Amino acid sequence: MKAAVVHDFTAPLVIEDRPVPEPAAHQVRVRIEASGLCHTDIHAARGDWPVKPSPPFVPGHEGVGIVEAVGGQVRHVRAGERVAIPWLADACGRCDHCVSGWETLCLQQHNSGYSVDGAYAEYALAHGDYVVPVPDGLDPMDAAPLSCAGVTTYKALKVSGARPGTRVLVSGIGGLGHLALQYARVFGAETIAVDVTDDKLALARQLGADHVLDARTQDVAAEVQALGGAHAAIALAVSNASFQAAYGALRRGGTLVLVALPAGGKLELPVFETVLNGTRVIGSIVGTREDLAEVFRLHTLGRTRVIRETRRLDEVNACFDEVLGGEISARLVFDLR
Repeated sequence: MKAAVVHDFTAPLVIEDRPVPEPAAHQVRVRIEASGLCHTDIHAARGDWPVKPSPPFVPGHEGVGIVEAVGGQVRHVRAGERVAIPWLADACGRCDHCVSGWETLCLQQHNSGYSVDGAYAEYALAHGDYVVPVPDGLDPMDAAPLSCAGVTTYKALKVSGARPGTRVLVSGIGGLGHLALQYARVFGAETIAVDVTDDKLALARQLGADHVLDARTQDVAAEVQALGGAHAAIALAVSNASFQAAYGALRRGGTLVLVALPAGGKLELPVFETVLNGTRVIGSIVGTREDLAEVFRLHTLGRTRVIRETRRLDEVNACFDEVLGGEISARLVFDLR
């Protein structure tokens, strides 16, 4: 099989031939149809974060494909089914986080394309208990971005407290942000979209944002405060300045949800104002298997659109440059069919 492999954090990925893997008793082998490109894949390939993956490894945690082989311990997944391989490759299933609905906080978890090989390949192995069924009729090219960009922003909206009558700011209308904006609308909130490129601002208008702000020319915090302030701000732009602007846009009692993970990302908080304003600052990391199932159901109901472009896997290094250069409308998806 063909796979895109990271051998060195300072070198491009290498497209190489690897043996088609055989599943262990708890695993399934998936013939990958689509694999989304998330900014996290670039961080992984470059070793940007404090906890680094160990080369050689195959990135990719937005994999969707057909189960071809099933290990002897797997009972609920059958050959021929379409499944998603998300960021959460597996967790212990026993700790207080796992048993209380917060499996994404498990300290023993493994992550697809990071601590285990991911979906930048024609075939991938996955834990049978942690793949998520893709509903019939859902295009795998849509299902792939929903497996991370979708479930991550959906979870962020859930924890933000968004609901009818609230005002939600989405900072960064890209691969994640264009979905976050749609989920905020699903939740019934008044929406504010913020970006720094003309095409993303146009996309926000196309998707029905109630207010669209250009952070290059407008004071985001002041403009949003003039509207009454944001009840919640979803920080998706890979920029420390965008975090500060989102924090400044909150109304009293508002919630800043940090999602983006820029290398060396920092947010300075004024303690006095944070305390007196009753401000909440929380982190949100992807979502659970049930969250992803809900994301898939919403999409099949027609509540969301995935804005994407397709590429071949052998274009992976050029695709990384496109993403870093801000040249992509929303999400890139490798088509491996």
